[in-house]
Amino acid sequence: MTDKKILVLYAHPSQRRSEVNQPLFKMAKSIPNVTCVDLYAEYPTYDIDIDKEQQRLVDHDVIVFQFPLYWYSTPSILKEWQDLVLEYDFAYGEQGTALHGKTLVCVISAGGKADAYQTDGYNHFTIRELLQPIEQTANLIGMKYLAPFAIFGSRTALEENRIDNHVEQYRQLLLALSENRVNLKKASKVEKLNHYLSELIAERPL
Repeated sequence: MTDKKILVLYAHPSQRRSEVNQPLFKMAKSIPNVTCVDLYAEYPTYDIDIDKEQQRLVDHDVIVFQFPLYWYSTPSILKEWQDLVLEYDFAYGEQGTALHGKTLVCVISAGGKADAYQTDGYNHFTIRELLQPIEQTANLIGMKYLAPFAIFGSRTALEENRIDNHVEQYRQLLLALSENRVNLKKASKVEKLNHYLSELIAERPL
């Protein structure tokens, strides 16, 4: 079976302050069959090339949105990208079947601890609930939506020596997605991917 091609769309408006996302993105660049796009670097004036971005989507099997959680949502350029690129009769509508069957996964970092993202926690919602607009977008455009790969407590990840572990988990996920070793059905149902990688990733292609 041919390896799947992965597109990582990275959106971080303050990269010089990034302690978690930059190492993740740097590692992703080293993985075969992974195309990495830094949206803020490529479109500093938000003048998004719609045709180019749509072709990127067509050319890849798995789409990754990598971003820090900003006010319970994506950074602004990723929302702009969605608004412009996911056009009628391309991503949805009677003729809009270009993305059917492809896979979408969010790789996010959040400053708060994991227990803050619970129904009875500080933020009142789980991380998957907060990402429901993206999940419903995936549903509408016919993509397979996976649970998020979520890193909590990102502000203290460096001092707590957690960066290498997060990078390694992300590496395992990208490799497994490329090699078709992820149980997509199970990965779509869990709350987040991080704690279930060993259960979701097979040794051989599925």
